[in-house]
Amino acid sequence: MKTYDVGIVGYGWAATAHIDAINATRQGRVAAVCSSRPLDAAALSARHGGPIRVFRSLDEMLADPGLRVVDVTSLPSQHRDHAVAAARAGKHVILEKPMANSRQEVRDIVAAAAEHGVRGCVCFELRFSNQMDATRALLREGLLGRLHYGEVDYYHGIGPWYGQFRWNTGVKDGGSALLTAGCHALDALLMLMGDGGRNRVESVSSLSTRSSSGTFAPYEYDTSSVTILRFADGAVGKTAAIVDCLQPYYLHTHLVGSEGSLLDDRFHSSKLAADKSRWSRLSMKLCDSGDVSDHPYQSQFQAFFDALDRGEEMPLTGFAEAARTFDVIFAADESATRGGAPVAVAGSA
Repeated sequence: MKTYDVGIVGYGWAATAHIDAINATRQGRVAAVCSSRPLDAAALSARHGGPIRVFRSLDEMLADPGLRVVDVTSLPSQHRDHAVAAARAGKHVILEKPMANSRQEVRDIVAAAAEHGVRGCVCFELRFSNQMDATRALLREGLLGRLHYGEVDYYHGIGPWYGQFRWNTGVKDGGSALLTAGCHALDALLMLMGDGGRNRVESVSSLSTRSSSGTFAPYEYDTSSVTILRFADGAVGKTAAIVDCLQPYYLHTHLVGSEGSLLDDRFHSSKLAADKSRWSRLSMKLCDSGDVSDHPYQSQFQAFFDALDRGEEMPLTGFAEAARTFDVIFAADESATRGGAPVAVAGSA
């Protein structure tokens, strides 16, 4: 039996993937959509296989006592206001990345959820991917030993052929190469390197640039950046966020530890007494597409609903943990504006 009726804010590319993923969970179903565009409820219901009501007013949708969860897929510049309004209405919140476009906006969202006793889920869905599951299992088994270096890089050209290009080029909604898309890679790096507890990122240094290709000329901000991270335990990490490349999507992952290394789906571990001149291969589905229909939303949303059933914060991508990632991102973008000068990460002391 479905126990969580969900209202969607915005009806774009991401929303369509969210609806199918929510409906595929054991507990969730999408019952309403709020969009600034006129939508036909009958057509929407037929497309997604169940009755969906349509709203033009967010306040009206939030007033529906039957909705227990609101999924915010609106433009990034609207995330803060929409998420805070949902929390104040007593709704649990699913929030597409980025959480918001400033530190203060992120803090407003976290504070509103805490004040009104609701839970949050931020769409860092790659944490629930098969690639990250397999990589974390390797780390749990100690096959790489203690990590002292790691890099996760995001290569995905977001040009006119891509759905979000129309709004992604402006600072208002795109923000930076990290905020708009590279945040997935940085967030994965933080998870793998153990950014939690005592091993937090202490400082970052970042540089940015942009392609000379006319394809990416409409962008109002630098579309390539590289960030170096210093962790509390002395480890070093690196994330490149490249959204102006002309190549297939690639999430590059390289971890180096005291007992071995991992490169994407290959690894070597001295604990296995394997041939050091050859990689061993892990069976996994690599994160190899920027298409939202390929993203593991269903696994993430299932974990969210399961956590709601238990009355707990969701694992891996709850508001508090996601906010930590954005603290690092905002520090990196600040460093880039200062020509790479190191910037301390908020809350690292």
